[in-house]
Amino acid sequence: MITLTEENYIKAIYHLSNNGTLTVNTNAIAEAMKTKASSATDMIKKLSEKNYADYKKYQGVTLTENGKRVAVNIIRKHRLWEVFLVEKLNFTWDEVHEVAEHLEHIKSDKLIDELDAFLEHPTHDPHGDPIPDKNGNFHHIDKIVLAKANIGVAYKCVGVDDTSTAFLQYLDSNGIGLGTIITVKYREPYDNSMRIQLKNSEIIVSNSVAKNLYLKKV
Repeated sequence: MITLTEENYIKAIYHLSNNGTLTVNTNAIAEAMKTKASSATDMIKKLSEKNYADYKKYQGVTLTENGKRVAVNIIRKHRLWEVFLVEKLNFTWDEVHEVAEHLEHIKSDKLIDELDAFLEHPTHDPHGDPIPDKNGNFHHIDKIVLAKANIGVAYKCVGVDDTSTAFLQYLDSNGIGLGTIITVKYREPYDNSMRIQLKNSEIIVSNSVAKNLYLKKV
């Protein structure tokens, strides 16, 4: 039986390894889990014994195929719960992550399949992240970050990289959300900040904001 802590480690390794494709060092895992490197190493060894991870001393950690399946299933549950919280319980997109962190550990496959059907099989969560189907397949869309957008071209906001409460509230206060049409009017050469056109206003955004907004051409 897999524990909640083991699931959290597997999910962290999955994200740190670029969706299971790269080797991750134990210090990065310890930092992500807010624990000591020795504690992270002990957990990684347990995951290796259970065939969720492949650990090589001094080289790092990769997830096994079994570990990847667990990670993708946790992500599926997390993102479906976020959709449910926003669409059915009137949560805002900056409120759902912490709640979904708890709900993602529910073990009932039937509940999650019924939730997926109830929500009519959404392909993306409230932050624009793809939701894997029950077979682990993701629906990807072509997107770029605002920082790389062309001047004078209209784009639609399709996601965010930073899902922190502070960033999402910043976007809300400036009228930016999924589906917002954005056109870059000017890029400042000095610091790469941008003046962008929204529906009824123009605002200046920093480069750190521009690197965290995903867009798709309209």
